Amino acid sequence: MAELAFPSSRPLRYGAGLGLAMLLAAVALQAGNLPVLKTAGLGTLTLAMLLGIVAGNTVYGRLAARCGAGVHFAKQQLLRLGIMLYGFRLTFQQLADIGLSGVLTDLLLLTSTFLLACWLGRRVLHLDRDTAWLIGAGSSICGAAAIMATEPVIKAEPQKVAVAVATVVLFGTLGIFLYPLLWHELAALLPGLTPTQWGIFTGSTLHEVAQVVAAGHAVSAETENAAVITKMLRVMMLAPFLLLLSRFVRADDSGGGEVSFPWFALGFIGVALFNSLHLLPPSLVSGLNELDNFLLAVAMAALGLTTQFSLLKKAGLRPLLLGLLLFVWLLLGGGAINLAIQHLLA
Repeated sequence: MAELAFPSSRPLRYGAGLGLAMLLAAVALQAGNLPVLKTAGLGTLTLAMLLGIVAGNTVYGRLAARCGAGVHFAKQQLLRLGIMLYGFRLTFQQLADIGLSGVLTDLLLLTSTFLLACWLGRRVLHLDRDTAWLIGAGSSICGAAAIMATEPVIKAEPQKVAVAVATVVLFGTLGIFLYPLLWHELAALLPGLTPTQWGIFTGSTLHEVAQVVAAGHAVSAETENAAVITKMLRVMMLAPFLLLLSRFVRADDSGGGEVSFPWFALGFIGVALFNSLHLLPPSLVSGLNELDNFLLAVAMAALGLTTQFSLLKKAGLRPLLLGLLLFVWLLLGGGAINLAIQHLLA
C-alpha cells in the first residue's frame, strides 16, 4: 500500500471533511498567535486538536456521514506528508552546534524515558501496549507530533492517540511554569550552572517544541537558543525511532496482520539532509514550514473530530498517572543524566 495515497477518484467525497478540518486548523493558526496563548505555550497543534474535540462532540455527529472520508484522509495521509516536511525545520549542522554532550543527553533520555514508559505502562499500571507506547513517544521525543507520527506505525485507535496527546500537553504545559522557577532556585544552589547548560536540560526533557521555546525564553536568550537546538536534535531522532519501532512491531505482532513500514520517516530524514545543504532560499523554507504547520494542524483537527469524550473518560486516570511518573523522571532522572554527561565531558 502506498504511504501517501492521494485521492484520485470521486474527489468531492473528500471535500467536506477536508474543508471542515482545514477550517478548524485555520482558526487554530490564528488563535496560536494570541499573546496569552503563546505565553502559555499552547501551540497550534494542541489548539487544533482541542477545537476538533469540541466540534467532534457537538456538531460532527450530524456531519460524519458526509465528512468521514475527508477527515480520515486528513489524519492519515496529510499527517504523513506533514511529518516529512517537518524535516525543513532541521539541519544536521545543528548537531555540531550543541556538541557531543547534547547528542548523548538526548539519546540517553529518549531511550530511558521510552523504556520506562513501556515498563511502567504495561507492568505497573496495566495499560494497553499502544497507550503506553504513545505516551512514551510523546514524553521522550516531541510531544503531540511524535504521538501523531507513531500512530500510523502501530495503528493505534483515535481515542488512545487523543489520551496520549492530552497527557503530554498537560505535563508539558506545567513544565513551562515550573522550569523557570527551578532555574532561579538551582542557580543559587549551584553557582557553576550556566544558562546554556540549563537550556540543554530544558530542551532534552520538556515535551513540545513550543513549550521548550516558552520555558527557555523565560530564563534568557542564551537558554532559549540552547534549548531549541537541543530540542531539534530530539526531533531529528524521531525518524530512527520510528524505524526501530516498526521492526519491533513486526516481531511483536507476528501473525497479527500487516504492519505499516514508516516510509514517511525516511522521507523526514531525506528532507532534513536536503535542508542541510541550504540549497533553497530562506523565504521558501519559511513558506514550507508554514505549509507544514497547516498540514499538521489539519491532521490534529481531524483527530479531534473523531475523538469522543466518552472514550476519553473510559481511559481513566492510569494514562495521566503514567504521564506524571514520566514527567517526574524527566525532571529528576533528566537532571542527573545532564549533570553526569557534563561532568564526564568537562
